[in-house]
Amino acid sequence: MKKNDLATLRQKEVKDLEKMLKEKKADVAKTEVNTVAGKEKNVKKANNLRREISQILTLIREREILKKEETK
Repeated sequence: MKKNDLATLRQKEVKDLEKMLKEKKADVAKTEVNTVAGKEKNVKKANNLRREISQILTLIREREILKKEETK
């Protein structure tokens, strides 16, 4: 994911991030199946998707922490 993409993700709502997270997880499963079957040429695609998933999860967690800090 490029820095510009990450910057746009930071502006999105948590609901949108969770929706993207579901889609990325489904994409990882499809990609892994296609890689094993030999249909997917880009073998690093699954790793890149996992990295994007972790970035999205990090953003969601940051928002949770900030929300807790605001309520204190």
